[in-house]
Amino acid sequence: MAKKVLVTGSAGLIGSESVKFFSEKDFEVYGIDNNMRSYFFGKEASTEWNKNRLVEQFKNYTHFNIDIRDQEELKKIFNAHTFDLIIHTAAQPSHDWAAKEPITDFSINASATLYLLEHMRLYCPGAVFIFTSTNKVYGDTPNKLPFIEKESRYELPKDHKYYQGIDESMSIDNSTHSVFGASKVAADIMVQEYGKYFGLKTAVFRGGCLTGPAHSGTKLHGFLAYLVKCIAEGQTYSIFGYKGKQVRDNIHSYDLVNAFYHVYQKPRSGEVYNIGGSRYSNTSILEAIEKIEKLLKKKAHTKYINENRIGDHQWYISDVSKFKSHYPSWTYSYDNDKIIEELCKSGHFG
Repeated sequence: MAKKVLVTGSAGLIGSESVKFFSEKDFEVYGIDNNMRSYFFGKEASTEWNKNRLVEQFKNYTHFNIDIRDQEELKKIFNAHTFDLIIHTAAQPSHDWAAKEPITDFSINASATLYLLEHMRLYCPGAVFIFTSTNKVYGDTPNKLPFIEKESRYELPKDHKYYQGIDESMSIDNSTHSVFGASKVAADIMVQEYGKYFGLKTAVFRGGCLTGPAHSGTKLHGFLAYLVKCIAEGQTYSIFGYKGKQVRDNIHSYDLVNAFYHVYQKPRSGEVYNIGGSRYSNTSILEAIEKIEKLLKKKAHTKYINENRIGDHQWYISDVSKFKSHYPSWTYSYDNDKIIEELCKSGHFG
């Protein structure tokens, strides 16, 4: 009998990659997505195109157009199916948007995560639960590191303990997280707790910049995809603070979902992993602009705003060594150059 996986946010970047990955491994795949992204960010960020593509492409995929905060609808789904794996990617993903509607943000990011965990505990306690958290749970603590300003980026001294990347030992306390970061902290801790307290098989992934060609990039979310879109279409891209030298590590959606698969095959309880491009795949905004300009043979139009976003990171590279120590056969398929090349060639600019 085919294994069953439930994917929330199934038309989003990581959700749709999960649908594709597990459909191709002959799982029965069920997805929940009601295109809230267009409510958050407008029509340009709609994921409807991606949902339609999945429904058309994969015969073993079933789509539920419901709100993950609707406990009655969740109950119907969990009553009808015993899942082997739950991949929870649905979220309100933006700092800026969360500050406009904090209650909506918390209800989606935190409360809905609890609803899913509780339905799993009641209906399929043997399942594996994977949650896409965020590096924003560390708040602005990374900004207190002793950065060195270089020509195109900020860097850490090579002898610093976090030079290879930030690991899970960094405190999540006493920092400014943004409202979004705080709601993700609540969910992150709850996923851990259901693993440690109830003994369920749960895993938390605190992502760096997640990217790939299925990203509906928009101004408030989806840095690389949106940057490519702006340069390709001649739109002005706003750089918020740090002189454009802020550094992000970028991980391709395929590599992240492959990490989920490794956890599914050998699950643990209540584990937390920092995951991102690490030293293998990272860029500053200035460096990314230069690469995209060369590939698209177009000049970027940028506007500099001399104020960084609240809770935004000046430099963030993930240390993935804990995950690699637990799952040594996992490796990257995409580095930063390959990710940007694929985004430029995809023709889908959000």
